[in-house]
Amino acid sequence: MKQRVVVELSTPELKERLVEEQVQLSKLTLNHAISPIENPNKIKEQRKTIARLKTEVRKRELTA
Repeated sequence: MKQRVVVELSTPELKERLVEEQVQLSKLTLNHAISPIENPNKIKEQRKTIARLKTEVRKRELTA
């Protein structure tokens, strides 16, 4: 997910998406621990997406 897409989301959507992404990351990590996934870079991309979402949430908290 690109940063410009993150900025366009509303705050409730942003928080909901953050929870969804965290759940998906935990599933990916668990699946990778059991049997290696085809593309382990997905885990890296997922962590970066979560970081982008958290950054935007924090930025909005500070400006509010």
